[in-house]
Amino acid sequence: MLGTIFLLALRSIRRHLLRSFLTILGIVIGVAAVVAMTTLGQATTVAVQKQIASLGTNILQVRPGQGFGRGGGGPRPADFEPADVTAIQQQIGGVIAVAPQAQSSATAIHDGANWSTTINGTTSAYFDVQPWPLESGRLFTPAEEAAGKAVCIIGATVRKNLFRRQNAVGQRFRIGDVSCDVIAVLSARGQGGFGNDQDDVVIMPIKTVQRRFTGTTDIRAILVGVDQAYSTAQVQSALTDLLRERRHITAGKEDDFNVFDTKQISDTLTGTTTLLTRIVAAVAAISLVVGGIGIMNIMLVSVTERTREIGIRLAIGAVASEVLMQFLVESVVLSCLGGVIGLGLAQVVIAVATPLMQVPWTFDMRINVIAFLISAVIGVVFGYFPARRAASLNPIDALRHE
Repeated sequence: MLGTIFLLALRSIRRHLLRSFLTILGIVIGVAAVVAMTTLGQATTVAVQKQIASLGTNILQVRPGQGFGRGGGGPRPADFEPADVTAIQQQIGGVIAVAPQAQSSATAIHDGANWSTTINGTTSAYFDVQPWPLESGRLFTPAEEAAGKAVCIIGATVRKNLFRRQNAVGQRFRIGDVSCDVIAVLSARGQGGFGNDQDDVVIMPIKTVQRRFTGTTDIRAILVGVDQAYSTAQVQSALTDLLRERRHITAGKEDDFNVFDTKQISDTLTGTTTLLTRIVAAVAAISLVVGGIGIMNIMLVSVTERTREIGIRLAIGAVASEVLMQFLVESVVLSCLGGVIGLGLAQVVIAVATPLMQVPWTFDMRINVIAFLISAVIGVVFGYFPARRAASLNPIDALRHE
């Protein structure tokens, strides 16, 4: 019997093909929007997690100020001193490497090509703190660091714009007023978690940057690598206490520096993207409700149009439950058909959007199944009232209907 009812439902839908398509359009858009937004949100979260992970695990970033900027409207907090780096290395347990950083920016020029980039002055400990393998070349030698030699390691973006297809290692280019020898090229990392191009960088010995670019011995940031056997929270607490003492911050006063744990940054960004994904998915789900209302409306119209047909079926022996099932199945078939088309549309949207957003394409079966089941439930919920109305018709009154 159910097979017969299903065939009747398909015949009714095919009889009014355009009307049926317009009816399920809300379901199509709703399912496609929910699946696409949720999938893209998850892909963005995965991309952020990978980008943060590329910075390395068990890393503490120390910067002056209350955040990544100076914060507030007061004077700029003092930078760190070389003695602070030494103190961290010698006085805090669980620290495997400490990399000071001094930053500047300048225009790099080579063979008629020029490119504005960021200069990061640091030591070879920078590569011990965070994993960033070299594509080719070597790291700084202790002698080059101590003497402040004009040698540099360039990112993939700088190599592409200055040297194009040439082998950059061993070549010389000018950055600002300094002639620099390229000793290595970094492997490509891509876009960072904050939208920056991580490959657009020139890494030089910190003494070179301090002497030739910043003109001071100040250190703008410190990267601290923590041993896996130690808790980053404990090391962070000890680091905070040490820097408060060295920067003469008395009890009751706020820190004029901040210590960021890369895991905390990852958790914060992941939580934010997950929340935004849920909000967007919830907004998109409203169109599913609108689609359900559309199905209820068209089923009520269908009941009115087929009142005489219903009366004939009831008169020749059909029971009310059979009539109810007929219209309920028709509603569910409409809704499920919209769900299937919506799932297909969602995959097209995802396939187009992921390359543009530069996030990995992922297929989550759970999201697709849940979206389809919701579309089926909407068919049952919004189709029940019209079906109930059809089943409750009086056969005599139905036969008299014009």
